[in-house]
Parts: sequence; C-alpha cells; structure tokens
Amino acid sequence: MVVVGILNLQGAVSEHLDITKKAIENMGIDGEARTVRYADEVAECDCIIISGGESTAIGKILFEREIDKVIKENDLPVFGTCAGMILLSSKTDYNQPILKLMDIEVGRNAFGRQVDSFEDTINILGYEYSGVFIRAPVLCSYDETKEDIEVLAEYNGEIVAIKQGKNLAISFHPELTEDSRIHEYFINLVLSN
Repeated sequence: MVVVGILNLQGAVSEHLDITKKAIENMGIDGEARTVRYADEVAECDCIIISGGESTAIGKILFEREIDKVIKENDLPVFGTCAGMILLSSKTDYNQPILKLMDIEVGRNAFGRQVDSFEDTINILGYEYSGVFIRAPVLCSYDETKEDIEVLAEYNGEIVAIKQGKNLAISFHPELTEDSRIHEYFINLVLSN
C-alpha cells in the first residue's frame, strides 16, 4: 500500500487530499491519502505533497517541526505545488527556509499578485490541462547538467512544471481542478522507485 501524506501546515490541503483520493481510486491501487502535521506522521508516509500557501510560513513550520529531516532521512518523494515548488528549490529570490531537494531556482509571485490570478490551458505530459495560477512562482533556472531533470510544461515561454528524480514541482494548482492526472503521475513516480 502507498501512503500519500498531504502536509497540513497551510494552504489548499483539503483540496489536495480530495484529488489524491480520487487519483488513487482512478488508478485502482491499494493506497491511502492522509493529512500530516508532524515529523512522526510524515515518517509513516511513502511520499509527501506540499500545497500552495505562504511558502515562508510553511517553510518555517516545516523546519521547526523537523519535517525536513524526516523527508531527507527517509528519501521521501515530494510533490510541491506553488509554494511547494518554492520549498523544493535549491535557491529562491527571497531569504526563507527551503528544502533544497531539486537543483532549481524559483522566483516567487512571478505571475503577479493575488488579483492577477488566472486560469489557462497548458500542455503537460502530452495532454491539455487547465492550469490555475494564483500568485504563482516560476522556474528561473535549473541545472541542465543533471540527467534526472525533465521539464514537463511551459506557459508563455516560462517553465511551470519540472521533475527531478522522484520529486515534482509545479507552479500552478492542480488540486483546484477535477483532473487527477498530475497526482496520478506523481503516485506512479513513487511506485516506480
């Protein structure tokens, strides 16, 4: 059984929980999605999803509760959306706690402020997907020498989805749609490792 932990510190947690349950059901696999708030709960999971929200606040709590150590010690795959993308990065344009799990640099609020939020079609993983962008970050750069990095989607010339090994970072909010395919893609990454 695969246990997917949705980090419940701030942000679109319940939406990620619902869409992850839907993904598990659609895949027909033995799995469970649950919210987690503390290091011992994270240690019981096979992977973690970090939702959107305020990346500085999420990062601070993540490090205070030593969740970062559990993720790294257990080599847990992480799927980060919006703020989660920032937290996965090795560098960002703001001084804040980050996990440094991916060789990427991320710029915060690259698509504007809250009032500039939008939804538009993007191509990802070979299909069209409705991307919901809310104060979304963007990938500024990545280490092109790393063979395990793969750009998955761009929007108006900007990279908005990238995978490195078993970690996945996207700047938009798939949990705010009814489409579970990106969550299914992440769970398949977990199962293949």
